[in-house]
Amino acid sequence: MSHPTTTPGHAAKSSTPDQPPGWAPVAPTTLLLTALGVLMVGQMYTVLALLNPMAAALGSTPGQATWTATAFGFSYAAGFLLAGPLVDRYGPRAVISTGLVAAAAATAAVGAASDLPTAIALRSLQGLTAATFAPSALSYVVHHIAPRRRGTALACITSGMLAAAIVMQIGAQTVAAGLGWRAVFWLGAALMALGLAPVRRVLRPTPRHGTGGGLLQAFAAMPRLLRRPRLGALYLSTVALMSAFVGLYTAVAIAGPPSIAGNSAAVLALPALVVVPLLAPVLQRLPAPLRAVLGFALAALAVAAGAFLGGHTVSLAVALLLFVAAVAAAAPAIVETINANAPHAGGAAVALYGCSMFIGASLGPQLTDALTGFGFRGILLVVAALLALGVLLALPALGHQRTP
Repeated sequence: MSHPTTTPGHAAKSSTPDQPPGWAPVAPTTLLLTALGVLMVGQMYTVLALLNPMAAALGSTPGQATWTATAFGFSYAAGFLLAGPLVDRYGPRAVISTGLVAAAAATAAVGAASDLPTAIALRSLQGLTAATFAPSALSYVVHHIAPRRRGTALACITSGMLAAAIVMQIGAQTVAAGLGWRAVFWLGAALMALGLAPVRRVLRPTPRHGTGGGLLQAFAAMPRLLRRPRLGALYLSTVALMSAFVGLYTAVAIAGPPSIAGNSAAVLALPALVVVPLLAPVLQRLPAPLRAVLGFALAALAVAAGAFLGGHTVSLAVALLLFVAAVAAAAPAIVETINANAPHAGGAAVALYGCSMFIGASLGPQLTDALTGFGFRGILLVVAALLALGVLLALPALGHQRTP
């Protein structure tokens, strides 16, 4: 077994059940990766709050300006698939550090765009570089945080990524109101650059194992992972989870009761996204596959209840809180389960998870739009059925849990 003396500054630490010398410090790691997760993942959503001023400045319409979001999204999905093998080959800290530098440059360039085609091209580059963070951060946690604390760290980071959709839009509106829309990107670039120093200070380099087969071998791991039935089912369950999450909030915004539609509905997610990480030590007592199945089941029941409580604002708000809490509990449990099923290709496995999340998030609004003719209750019942399908897709992992 290797000794901790290979990592400067950590050899003198005493061993405890939760923090042996080989494990990374939990609190600073979780705080740093959660904050960076909000910043990096949130870049996907900032333009949604800036479409009108960007369109006016770039000589286009708000409808045309939505291509800045679409371009980012496609590149973001592709970036996940590129980042995973890079993490397996070079380690999470190296990929996060390089990604921060590249994303800072791309983000600053978006703020200087003079016309819409240039902004779209730069947003594509921004999405590609920003996508390096999420798979790297999740892979770092599952390999460097003690198992007893890992669930809490993953819950905090994934909740932060979910909350980014709300927090970054509010932040972008605030900054743009005072300093203009370009300042949103310049400030984001500055924060990314500032994040490089704590990344180098807090995160540990990952030792390389084995003789290695090069980067091509790391990429070759991805199709092999997809051919494994349990992993394939887990990735499909992730698509279902995020389709339901985004689809439900789209339904609330465009077809829900007026008293709860719009921004007020989005803000309802925040309390649940704060509470779930606090409950993570308790939830961690359950095996990750069981937490995933229970999370899907609770989310399905909450949405089904909401379908019949749509006319009662308080009851619907409670159903939404339970739904978001269930999603926030299920997401890190799926990450843990995927990693347990692919211990030797963690970066590629987590990258496929992130790509599945994005695919689901992209399909959610389209699902809602296709179901608008069925009304708010009809949409929620379909979402509940989708989450029930997620339960069935996650069930095979329970059987694997019994295997040593």
